[in-house]
Amino acid sequence: MIPHYGLFINGEWKKKEEKSPVINPSTGEVLAEISCASARDVDEAISAARSAFDSGVWSSLPLKERKKIILSIARGILDKAGDLARLESLNAGKPIKESTFMDIPSAAKVFEHFGNYFEEYSKEETIRVSPDIKGHLAREPRGVAVLIVPWNYPLLITSWKMAQALSAGNTVVLKPSSLTPLTALEMGKIIREAGVPDGVVNIITGEGNVVGNPLCGDPRVDMISFTGSNAVGRKIFEYSSSNIKKLILELGGKSASIILDDADIELAVNGSLCSIFLNQGQMCTAMSRIFVSQNIFSAFISDFTAKARKLKLGNAVDYETQMGPLISSRQREKVSSYVKQALSEGAQILCGGKIPADNSLRNGFFFEPTVLSNVSSDMAIFREEVFGPVVCIGQFSDPEEAVALANSSEFGLACSLWSKNTTQAGNIAARINAGTVWINTYGMFFNELPYGGFKQSGFGKELGKEGFLEYTRLKNIVSDDTQEAKPIVNYWYGF
Repeated sequence: MIPHYGLFINGEWKKKEEKSPVINPSTGEVLAEISCASARDVDEAISAARSAFDSGVWSSLPLKERKKIILSIARGILDKAGDLARLESLNAGKPIKESTFMDIPSAAKVFEHFGNYFEEYSKEETIRVSPDIKGHLAREPRGVAVLIVPWNYPLLITSWKMAQALSAGNTVVLKPSSLTPLTALEMGKIIREAGVPDGVVNIITGEGNVVGNPLCGDPRVDMISFTGSNAVGRKIFEYSSSNIKKLILELGGKSASIILDDADIELAVNGSLCSIFLNQGQMCTAMSRIFVSQNIFSAFISDFTAKARKLKLGNAVDYETQMGPLISSRQREKVSSYVKQALSEGAQILCGGKIPADNSLRNGFFFEPTVLSNVSSDMAIFREEVFGPVVCIGQFSDPEEAVALANSSEFGLACSLWSKNTTQAGNIAARINAGTVWINTYGMFFNELPYGGFKQSGFGKELGKEGFLEYTRLKNIVSDDTQEAKPIVNYWYGF
């Protein structure tokens, strides 16, 4: 029997008659069904979160109790790690090795980190302006936080946002993607088992064109944290424009990797393979443009292409699989159309570029790892986010040209630099217009360090102290301790 997940509102599960299927992208089969929320359901979820916040049942809880519950969520994720990893792979098409060894443990660690550090991050500060005047700076929760999560990292990005929001004392309405909602919904069970009070966390599923406006436009919502496409980000701006609220937007990317002529070629090739083909290239930080020094271009591209051809495609729950399917038939059509357009514009295909012929993959949404050359900066595939296993590889003559190529994008999310000369790499990093720059590595996210982009990649940070503080508001309390003389405002009018 196909499981049917309900909405999680005010500590209770609410199944709806209107439901939609969740597809296993490896097989094309229906994996589960989810309830479709209505505007009334959104109202109930926001009401529950608002009431829970205003009552102080969470924000006024002793900090030791809040910490205990947040750490219990981390343990709950680990206790169910095997089941969650398998469910994530079934639902998102993410190879089981990635889910098992990366996503699920990282989701637990983010709750563990903020559970242990939120008191330090939110420490209050007193500033003595003069002998008699002081300002007390206090960090407070913002209130009701709407968290909107994409389909490419369902549990991990849910955990990023929820761990920070809850640690700061907010209440939450979580909206996972309708394509990959299952592990986020399983979080509702973990939340209950951890002892989170009713109404503090609410989870709704449904189509964005139905729930988006009532969710983002409601004046009872104090902040929205969104990760996803620029198109949806613009809609959130529109929905929330009727009233003022805090926004965190982590949007698209067209990130670049720069391989300098002194780079360790084997290290750079292997790292670059990961940077574009991990999670089938369905990453905001995917290094979809790789620029290689002309002095080592031939050696790099020969090794890179040979290894790309060897990547094993297969069912996401098979531990031998290195690359799973794309999330949907629609996404595969989008990726394929970008490749076809690039070829029509003069790009050359070095490997991949099509749906695999393997009969065992025929029912899933697979697409071969694809390497393109002879791509110019005026092509759509150079400028726009493909969100698939497609990389454009070009060459440069000197670091100046490399920086110009990397920065020739309306996005500014991330960049990778590969060089044995870390001083030179550091100097180049300072000139890269991106929020995160990795040197001789890729994709390393640390709970201690902030993450977020520039330009059309959005604004606001996740993770680190800076990310945590995004989920708080800063209050300034000014005190005049003058003992004998009166402050000037006390006699300004001479009374």
